Amino acid sequence: MGHLSARNLITTRERLRDQVAHALRAALISGELRPGQVYSAPVLADDFGISATPVREAMLDLAREGLVEPVRNKGFRVTEVNERDLDQYTEIRTLIEVPMVGRVTRTASREDLEALRPVAEEIVRAAREHDLIGYLEADRQFHLTLLALSGNERLVETVSDLRKRSRLYGLTALDERGELIPSAEEHLELLDLMLAGDAKGAEKCMARHLGHVRSLWARGGGTSGAGAGAEQSAQRPKRQLGPVR
Repeated sequence: MGHLSARNLITTRERLRDQVAHALRAALISGELRPGQVYSAPVLADDFGISATPVREAMLDLAREGLVEPVRNKGFRVTEVNERDLDQYTEIRTLIEVPMVGRVTRTASREDLEALRPVAEEIVRAAREHDLIGYLEADRQFHLTLLALSGNERLVETVSDLRKRSRLYGLTALDERGELIPSAEEHLELLDLMLAGDAKGAEKCMARHLGHVRSLWARGGGTSGAGAGAEQSAQRPKRQLGPVR
């Protein structure tokens, strides 16, 4: 029983660590955690209502993904993404996702494609209702599930990593101006083209969509962010992150 209890404890701890990492990624993307600023694990843990250990472990996971970097005796600084980085991430995603969507159009079953419709509709709903976290999660699920239909797990992992690194800064401002809705609706357009068997049309739609997303990054307030480069140790996010259970 002792070994089983220890195993359950480890599983619970790992689950909490994953939950915190997911919440922190969402906060990075939405702009609650600002690029260039330093955040301490104890302060973030207080926002979550948990101990600092799983937060520190989650931040180390994000550091391995290049999203933050450790600052000795202070915490973790949110890494900044410049325009050149974003251009390169977009280029790689275009090289992967555009031809792959054509391939999936030719090979995927209608049933598998139709299964993506609720997710595409959720993206649009979230954009219209200003649900940024829901928008980001549904968008991630749509793109990665679509790519998974290719059967190439490493490809999905690569795009997932690129998505994390090319996070959207200034998403709140874009949402307030209603600029997320057209991008959200492109998912339904893409799906309809794929269901119609129009592989070339789907490829063109995906290329346009990725270009649209890149233009949103440019209009979202830039990549530097307010206070970029300032070491504001133990500073709280713009909004509290809320409890993690």
